[in-house]
Amino acid sequence: MSIRIVVVDDHPVTVDGLVQLLSREPDFEVVGFAGNGLEGFNAIRRLVPDIAVLDLRMPEMDGLAVLREMQKLKLPTRPVVFTALEDEDVLEALYLGAQGVVLKDMAARFIVQCIRTVHAGGKWVERDVASLGIEKLIRRDPRTSAGPLTQRELEVARLIGRGLSSKAAAAELNITEGTAKLHLHHVYEKLNLRGRVDLVHYLRKRGLE
Repeated sequence: MSIRIVVVDDHPVTVDGLVQLLSREPDFEVVGFAGNGLEGFNAIRRLVPDIAVLDLRMPEMDGLAVLREMQKLKLPTRPVVFTALEDEDVLEALYLGAQGVVLKDMAARFIVQCIRTVHAGGKWVERDVASLGIEKLIRRDPRTSAGPLTQRELEVARLIGRGLSSKAAAAELNITEGTAKLHLHHVYEKLNLRGRVDLVHYLRKRGLE
């Protein structure tokens, strides 16, 4: 029997890519897709698929709201979050019943593996996401030497502080160059640093090299 899937994402290119990718799997059947959260929720409620692949940031009704409504109605559909976010919204999604989380900058094969794992009754959470629970506590604990930085931001900062380029740091961490640059931008913004020289001084002062 096929695994019935509904895809919900507000980016048409992402929806098209996912539909094509998942439709190539012999045991998958994409029974519906939607471009915003409200349409997605209505499709999930109407079609009751085995798996719902959801983005979190969407118009009309975001992914968290969809998860809340699914939880209220006790729908048997198992939610999988497919998102570019690495923040506390992902933790909230897990609290609201998401059984799998895949970040969009990961290889395409992971969403396929995630869906199969979740359908079989397991859970799939990427390493980056699993660390968010710890990162959440780190950010709120004034005793931590990393200050307001997330673990991923600190990893990027350390690599840049050692002289690596954003591209090299991205390769080291198995993320895209754009994601590495975004993390670095957040580091500079959070710590009020003007550039790499300031960053090196910050890391050395706190023994974080």
